[in-house]
Amino acid sequence: MSRDRVLAYLDAHRDRHVEQLCDWLRIPSISALTARKRDIARAAEFVAAELRDLGLAAESIDLGGNPLIYAESEIRLDRRTLLFYGHYDVQPVDPLDLWQSPPFEPRLADGVLYARGASDDKGQVYAHLKALEAYVKQGLELPVNVKFIIEGEEECGGHSIYEYTEKNPERLACDAVIISDTTLYNETTPGICYSLKGIAFMEIRVSGPAADLHSGSYGGVVQNPGNAICEIVAALRDADGRCRIPGFYDDVLELDDAERAAFASLGYTDQILRQETGAPAPFGEKGYTTLERMWARPTCDVNGLVSGYGGEGGKTIIPATATAKVSMRLVPDQVPEKIAAAFKAYVERIAPPGVRIEVLNLHKANPVLVPRDSEMMQAGMRALAAGFGAQPVFIREGGSIPIVGTFQSCLRAPVLLLGYGLSTDNIHSPNEKFHLANFWNGARTTAILLEEAAK
Repeated sequence: MSRDRVLAYLDAHRDRHVEQLCDWLRIPSISALTARKRDIARAAEFVAAELRDLGLAAESIDLGGNPLIYAESEIRLDRRTLLFYGHYDVQPVDPLDLWQSPPFEPRLADGVLYARGASDDKGQVYAHLKALEAYVKQGLELPVNVKFIIEGEEECGGHSIYEYTEKNPERLACDAVIISDTTLYNETTPGICYSLKGIAFMEIRVSGPAADLHSGSYGGVVQNPGNAICEIVAALRDADGRCRIPGFYDDVLELDDAERAAFASLGYTDQILRQETGAPAPFGEKGYTTLERMWARPTCDVNGLVSGYGGEGGKTIIPATATAKVSMRLVPDQVPEKIAAAFKAYVERIAPPGVRIEVLNLHKANPVLVPRDSEMMQAGMRALAAGFGAQPVFIREGGSIPIVGTFQSCLRAPVLLLGYGLSTDNIHSPNEKFHLANFWNGARTTAILLEEAAK
């Protein structure tokens, strides 16, 4: 009976919940930009106020970065406890000219909500809040204890959430961590992610002459950092996209036959890849399907390459410097520190003469593999099936959520990666979007999960 009342409430208040979400999306909480500090504070207070309105004890925690918002219901020892994690900060909006509408002026069109943060991660977090609201506004007792930890540094690699989790495992203690920052399998099939890739994010800095030089006067007599960075980058992978760094694949946990069969059963085709990405053809390691490469194989990719003059017209110089940013997405059981050290040694060895090389390790995260047979995972599968009206599947994810590994090690609780977005939601890109059906079904799923977790 209580489930019927909760779901009826969510159905009756759909439009109001979208309007409230839009109020949050209008706050440009871009954590990468120091000029947005005031907006970061506004976004944090928005979610804190929502949690207080639902009767939770909420507070803002300042560890020198952007505020953490922590909240909890009354904790009863005879109930299970769920910890919900999410983030209120968003990615920068560049390139702005590719947006079809202003990124912080939410736009509704054909059942889709367009705005920066709509899917990553405000919309998904907000689905949890509305599920909780349905219980509270109906005067129903929560079937489980709930805790929330919402951060504002996920998109800029901040330290606050890690420091707080490591120092306060008793306060965050729970029976499961619920994270909605991943995706469904596709538009018609919900899914629970059981593995995330880790990352070793590096920067290569090449310097040559003390200043830019005239290419006519000094071309061919000093090493060109622009040419040098291209040589280095070209040597990172072979023609099939396989990384050339010695030892890169030594610790890779290979897929077993059951997983490969499960991947194949999902029916992901190269045509789907082309539709999703606009790329003319698939590319990658031989011997693996596109889905296997996407979910279960490590990668090495240039994310940015800068040198010399790129403006209008010409400027004939030998640039003084060149920079490349390179991310390596890692799979179980690769170790980010080991991979970063191997990358540094390899780049320094292959660098051409006549330039100075500096290799920096900017960011790292461990890969994650979550057991698929836990009680909480099965509760999540039941909730998804009821919330979305379709049988869910197990999926992997090519992206990284670094805090997952910290939660696993510090809290020793299962992590449920219960994503409500789609891989085509343009997160980190212009025209980010969130399908309203997924927002509403996500709220239904969370509401049902509270009941299923209590079992």
